[in-house]
Amino acid sequence: QVQLVESGGGLVQAGGSLRLSCAASGRTFSTYAMGWFRQAPGKEREFVAAISWSGDSTVYADSMKGRFTISRDNAKNTVDLQMNSLKPEDTAVYYCAASTDGYYGVGQSKYRYWGQGTQVTVSS
Repeated sequence: QVQLVESGGGLVQAGGSLRLSCAASGRTFSTYAMGWFRQAPGKEREFVAAISWSGDSTVYADSMKGRFTISRDNAKNTVDLQMNSLKPEDTAVYYCAASTDGYYGVGQSKYRYWGQGTQVTVSS
């Protein structure tokens, strides 16, 4: 069993930055691919970014490319999401998720473990 706990959310003005962090329990974190997803009010949860177990490969949703950066520290069991140039439409609850079979991509069903989420609110 893996527990994921997100932190770092909050209120920020448009154009600002936030860094989200996801802390994972367990000794097998370094074998998991990780992803970030988000869900805005009244909308379905959507893919944000994902990273391979080694950290060598990343993938981003088109609207996040160039603004968001996903990274991981396997020694600390953490995966971060640096968010720059934030827009009001980035307002959402952000979730981290772990894939135990090496998959890192947009498919939500491929992720086995999910955190509880952290709220990000971007004011205009």
